[in-house]
Amino acid sequence: MTTLGRYIPINGWVHRMDARVKLLATIALMVTLFLDYGSWAMTFTVLGLLFAFVIVLLLSCRIGLRTIFTSLRSLWFMFIFLFIIYIVVPTANPTLPVAWDLNGWVVYWDAFAQAGKIILRLTAMLLVTMVLTSSTKPLDLTYALEWYLTPLKLIKLPTAEIAMMVSIALRFIPTLLEDAQRVMKAQASRGVDFKKGHLWAKITGITSLIIPLFVSSFLRSEELANAMECRGYDPRLPRTRYRKLHFKWSDILFLLFILALLAGCIVMVALHFNVYALFGVTVL
Repeated sequence: MTTLGRYIPINGWVHRMDARVKLLATIALMVTLFLDYGSWAMTFTVLGLLFAFVIVLLLSCRIGLRTIFTSLRSLWFMFIFLFIIYIVVPTANPTLPVAWDLNGWVVYWDAFAQAGKIILRLTAMLLVTMVLTSSTKPLDLTYALEWYLTPLKLIKLPTAEIAMMVSIALRFIPTLLEDAQRVMKAQASRGVDFKKGHLWAKITGITSLIIPLFVSSFLRSEELANAMECRGYDPRLPRTRYRKLHFKWSDILFLLFILALLAGCIVMVALHFNVYALFGVTVL
């Protein structure tokens, strides 16, 4: 089972792509996901197409659908919470008809549409990040970040330190998830139940999970600092590169495709373009 965020060493076309292209494409897709497309029909059409595109990228990285659903399993509670919040809180200026009216408690279909939009965006955002981290080596990601931060050297910002910190943070996400699963199994073997029991018992169980996880994180950070110090790492000294990043024609074509996709979505938003109106279809 693939851990969320862990690099998968295969020779796929996404893996062979330049890390700088993948990083910029990730940012462009994030912006595309959070644009306001006006009508609900256009919003869910565009988000659905983007979601399908990201799924294709994940499958190209040898990440199966079972792994994707397993990675999203921890978000079900948040999805249900969002649905409840949007249903309970009154909708301002609803554009969709009433779903039901129970003794004055009116729930509009807008509440379900809003919750669905947020859930689709968050899920797609997580999967886009998963494409980046599973197909890019941490060291290549550090080089890409440092390359984009190069102009900040003119104002004396420590770009190498910033790139290293971001890369280490991304690298340790799957490690922390594995530590959390290991601690949960260890606590469960000692009689801690994270699923059943009253509220206070669940809070106590979560506390017994968080404290060992913090201790493990501090120990890992100390080991990493000692290892980097033993190898003479000093970000302030001039460094050379064993591997240099080079753009290929396939990288440029993929980047142009992503930028064209972003530009097209921005134009659609600016012009209030509705593809359904071209065919005379009336949708909300």
